Amino acid sequence: MRIFFLGDIVGRSGCNAVKKYLPGIIKEKKIDFVIVNGENAADSGVGITENIANDFFKIGVDVITTGNHVWDQKETIEHIERETRLLRPENLIKNSPGKGFGIFHSKNGFRIAVLNLMGNIFMKKCDNVFEAAKNFLERNFIKKDYDFLVVDFHGEITSEKMAMGHFFDGKATLVVGTHTHVPTNDARILNKGTAYLTDAGMCGDYDSVIGMNKENSLNRFLKKESQKHFASEGEASLCGAIVDCITENGLAKKIEYFIRGGTLKNL
Repeated sequence: MRIFFLGDIVGRSGCNAVKKYLPGIIKEKKIDFVIVNGENAADSGVGITENIANDFFKIGVDVITTGNHVWDQKETIEHIERETRLLRPENLIKNSPGKGFGIFHSKNGFRIAVLNLMGNIFMKKCDNVFEAAKNFLERNFIKKDYDFLVVDFHGEITSEKMAMGHFFDGKATLVVGTHTHVPTNDARILNKGTAYLTDAGMCGDYDSVIGMNKENSLNRFLKKESQKHFASEGEASLCGAIVDCITENGLAKKIEYFIRGGTLKNL
């Protein structure tokens, strides 16, 4: 069983690269299940639209996770109620539209659970993420309620992400961070068998400032005249991770980085 996770897809550049490369990668790497974080996939670099989500599903994406920009395209508020494969953070304030957790079926018949969480530090206000994780684990169990569990932790702070990784160790197949758009070099299997990566990076143009136009971003930092943030449109790099899973216990056997295209190292 092999799961492929791609980090935040940013703007038109990221979307085009995913559409270009993903079908071939699925065949080449023998991928059984694909998860992407799509919260920056709109042309503006924030939010996701129904059409973009549908395009991802057509090319082999099984589940789309999000984060703090989930509502930046207003149509998502209604669309997410209809589309169960599009998740928002589980610990958003009570009665938020949509769901933050779902159980899906892989091509080879396994039950893949996906949990979307969002950090509390330097992020838009949401419920305590560790309380939400604790409540989740009291109700849901690997190899009982599902065969594998992937946790997308959308957060700003590395320590918060690492703590969540250890919290889920032995109880999840993969805990992977999103949001910072910069891939970290710490992919590993934790002591009790959970694959972990602090941040998957982004699928976007790295000749930028975290996927946004670099000249405009510099002007904003320098307090010069600038426009509202907009996505960079150069060639994108795809960044993420591939996890080989152990079918007997739902944990991870191997995790490897995936980086392809654009200005980052090609594999």
